[in-house]
Amino acid sequence: MAEPVRVKGLNEFRRSLKQLDKDAPKALRVAFNSAAELIVSEATPRIPRRTGRAQGSVKVRSTQTAARIVGGSKRVPYYPWLDFGGSVGRKKTVTRRFLKHGRYIYDSYFRNRDKFRDNLSDELNQVVKQAGLGVD
Repeated sequence: MAEPVRVKGLNEFRRSLKQLDKDAPKALRVAFNSAAELIVSEATPRIPRRTGRAQGSVKVRSTQTAARIVGGSKRVPYYPWLDFGGSVGRKKTVTRRFLKHGRYIYDSYFRNRDKFRDNLSDELNQVVKQAGLGVD
């Protein structure tokens, strides 16, 4: 899978924010969402469009400790096939070449990893400033 971007000291930072204000760590989720939106905006236009459901299913679902991007849903169970490929249908007759790293989300991440890292850094600096802490 993809090499994750690790933030050193994130758990300690989250705990410190919580000590300042119990609602302050929620800003971390917003920061992760904002950084991940770069990848979503890059991947979405490249997804094949028939009804638009597959494109609409790519969303940011971050937590206070991780930026996450998901594709597919109950209404779009075919999204993994679109992105990664494989065989589906009656007797597996419909095939799409399998790509380990996918065509859309991971590909967009790999192509924009440095931008993502810079954007995440900027967003986390904003969280620090909003909390009233200094940035070294």
